[in-house]
Order: sequence, then structure tokens, then C-alpha cells
Amino acid sequence: MANPEIIVYSSTGCPYCEKVKTYLKEHGFEYEERNASIHKEYFDQLKERKIYGTPATFINGKLVLGFQEKKFIKLLGLSEAEAKPAAAAPQQESNEENANSIFKPVTDRVLEEVFDFVTIGGGPAGASAAVYAARGKMKTLVIDKAPKAGTLAITHKIANYPGVREELTGLELLTRMQAQAKDFGAEFIRSNVLSVDFSDEIKKIEVAEGTIKAKSVFIAVGAKAPSSKIKGEEEFTGRGVSYCSTCDAAFYQDQVVVVMGDNEEAVHEAETLAKYCKTVKLLIPVVKLKGDVDLSGLEAKPNVEIYKRHRIRDIQGTDSVEKIVVLNDKREEEIWAVDGVFLYLGGLKPGTDFLKDAVKRDEEGYVAVDENLRTSVDGVFAGGDARRTLVKQAVISAADGAIAALGAEQHVNKRKTLRPQYS
Repeated sequence: MANPEIIVYSSTGCPYCEKVKTYLKEHGFEYEERNASIHKEYFDQLKERKIYGTPATFINGKLVLGFQEKKFIKLLGLSEAEAKPAAAAPQQESNEENANSIFKPVTDRVLEEVFDFVTIGGGPAGASAAVYAARGKMKTLVIDKAPKAGTLAITHKIANYPGVREELTGLELLTRMQAQAKDFGAEFIRSNVLSVDFSDEIKKIEVAEGTIKAKSVFIAVGAKAPSSKIKGEEEFTGRGVSYCSTCDAAFYQDQVVVVMGDNEEAVHEAETLAKYCKTVKLLIPVVKLKGDVDLSGLEAKPNVEIYKRHRIRDIQGTDSVEKIVVLNDKREEEIWAVDGVFLYLGGLKPGTDFLKDAVKRDEEGYVAVDENLRTSVDGVFAGGDARRTLVKQAVISAADGAIAALGAEQHVNKRKTLRPQYS
């Protein structure tokens, strides 16, 4: 077989991109790399093809998204004897430490310590809190079960974080935050929190390896979409299916999108999308939206169409979303041509089930906090996606982290007031 033409669209800090490149090199194939994080023209090329994630590898014009070894073997014309097992993705070395080098296993020493401040979650809220806490000379620990799987970590491109003028991936931004906290002395461990006990002055956090003890705790876990997926939803996530208009609306300039939801969040997101899109179709699967929601603003927009008692049954396409199967109010199926689908059924669900009754939570699992992010338990704080906010943005989560850490420092050192960090 002649050497195939191979183009790899990659992003800086993307482990699967490295896995693809390593695989091609190990099998002796040359390729052209197009880094969509660095070169806007490559980002635009992906957008034009309705591809919103990397790696995207073209082998003689045929697309392979992510790392799919069987597809690579077939398209590269490799025999079973020639195909070498895929190696694990190598660690990324850069000016900042990567997530693999920052997060360590749980050790006996960690279980013996009593930390001043423990944050459950290493995303933008937890990482920011760790920066402030460690800089404030608090013995700080960050626990995260999957450092590269959070909302920010899997975001393809960030261009609106204050003070960061260059475009970069969410993982790059998050790793910078974590590395900064580590520079101040914070420790990071990879583990899964099973339960908590906040009944005593020293809080107990149960992980698989044992019990972690803390004088103060910050609940900074992320949120995720509901688990009952629509057919095709998972397949096209990042390729036409989205859960955040603030993140992705610009991809759909002058295109047709569908928003499906049953709450205020869906209406808010549809309003945002209407500023960019040619047409926004809001599907409300029920007769009445949850809560006191005013639709009059959307109804007045000429590019918004509202359909009550309509729901998506199936999301279809080839390389990206091309059409959806809709069940209408007469229980009949219709096929609509669309460019994107935004889903807000019940909104995002915070990953707070492990807390049980340790702190007060609302009916959807969000932790109840006051203006200083204090929970119902003294010395325990919550922020980021663990609390209810109007919008989900990294900068808001980072601000929550700063507030929580300063409050924790006040609690641990028994100060009467917060002590800001001015210098």
C-alpha cells in the first residue's frame, strides 16, 4: 500500500493527540500536524467541518475522531502482524507541570496528616482555592478522582479568561492553576471520595485508601449532564451536541440549532444562542417549564421558534450532527435538519451524592451556601458547580475558590474577620 496522506489536527495538552502521533510514529507513518490551539486557521478548518474536538485524524480524506485503534489499522492497511499494541499516551512536558506530574497517589503520610484545608475537586474552584490557601501558609490538600475529566479540562478552547490573552485549551489553563498552587506548597492526590463526616471539629473524608483529616473543607466537585442519554447524544458530544451556549455559541454563527430543556436554564441559553444563530428552535418536552419562567422575551425574537410537548428521539449525522428525529405534540415523528443541539434537561447535576446529609443540599443536589460560601456546617465551604449559580464559567468558579480559601483561613486561625491577600 502506498504511503497514505495523513493530517492530524491536535491541541496542546491533549493526551489523546499524543497517543495518535505516537501510534503513527511507531508504525512508521509520516503525518502533517495541524495544532488548532496555536493556529486559528486550523481551528477554523475544524469548525467548517463541524468538528469541535481533537484529535481529528484524516487518512486519505477519511476521518478518525479520538484514538480508535481498529479504524487506524483498517485505514492504514496494517495486518495483524504489523499492528503494534497502542502505548499509553505519553505525558506532556511544557513550561507548566502537567496533571500527571501534579497529582500523586495517596500515601501513608497523607493519611497521618491533619490538613488545615482540603478541597474536594481539583477544577478551577478547587485549584484557585488551593492557590489562596497554600499562599496563606495553610497545609493544603486537593483531592480529585479524575483530574483530566472535568468540564474545564475537556474544553477545547478558552479565549475569555481574564488576563490570559492567548487562546489555550481548558486543560492547559487548569494545569497552570494547579501548578501555581503546587508552587505555593499545596499537595494534589488522585482518589475517589466515598463519604464524609463533618460532625467533629476535625473533618473526616473517606477515600478508598483510608481517612483524610482536615480542619476545614471546600466542596468543589463538578457537575455533569443527566445520565439518561438521548440516542446519538454521546456519539456527537463535541461534534454538534453541547451543554453550554457561553462556551460554544460562536461555533454556530448563522446556523440552525435546537435547544431542548424544561427549565429556566434552557430559556437563558436559547436567548444567548439567538444572538449568534440564524434560527433557534426551543423544544420544551413538557406543557409547562419548571419554575416561574417568562417566555415573552424569546417569543418576541424573530429567529426563535418555540415548540411545546416536543422532544428529541434521535440525533443523527456522519462526522457531525446533521439532523434529529423529533417526537411532536401529536406523538408523530418528524425529521429536522439542524447544525447543533443544546441539551438542558434538568440542567447539570452536581456530583454531591457522596455528601448525603453532611451538609444541607437542595432537591437537585446543589449545596446550600451563604454569601461567604459557608455551608450549614462550620468550617465547610462549597463553590463552583457544587453550588447553584446563574451561569457556569471557570472565572466564577475560580472566584468562589478564593472566597472559600480566605474564609477557611479565618476559620482555622480563629480570626474575627477575613484577611485579604493584597501582596
